[in-house]
Amino acid sequence: MIWNIGSAKQQFSEVVRLTAEEPQAIYNRDKPVAVVISVEDFEGFKQWKEAQKKPDIVAMFDELRATLVAEGAEDGIELPPRTTRYNPMVDDPHFWDEPAKK
Repeated sequence: MIWNIGSAKQQFSEVVRLTAEEPQAIYNRDKPVAVVISVEDFEGFKQWKEAQKKPDIVAMFDELRATLVAEGAEDGIELPPRTTRYNPMVDDPHFWDEPAKK
């Protein structure tokens, strides 16, 4: 059912009673402004909303690290040193030279 704000205020108990059957939309000048729903629908919405949350990358890495520690890794993710990778800023003696002008 659709209600305007004035009639929803005057018949609030009826609006609440009808939420057991279906959500009740409240409009202000032909624009929807609110929906009154039953407690069961709201609990279902909260469960759906919680299921939609995606963990951020930090939380995912924390969970991964905890799993690795539980399986016996010392501190979780082991990263080898990157000493063999070529670094032109360090390994190229002419990297910082001014470019030749044409």
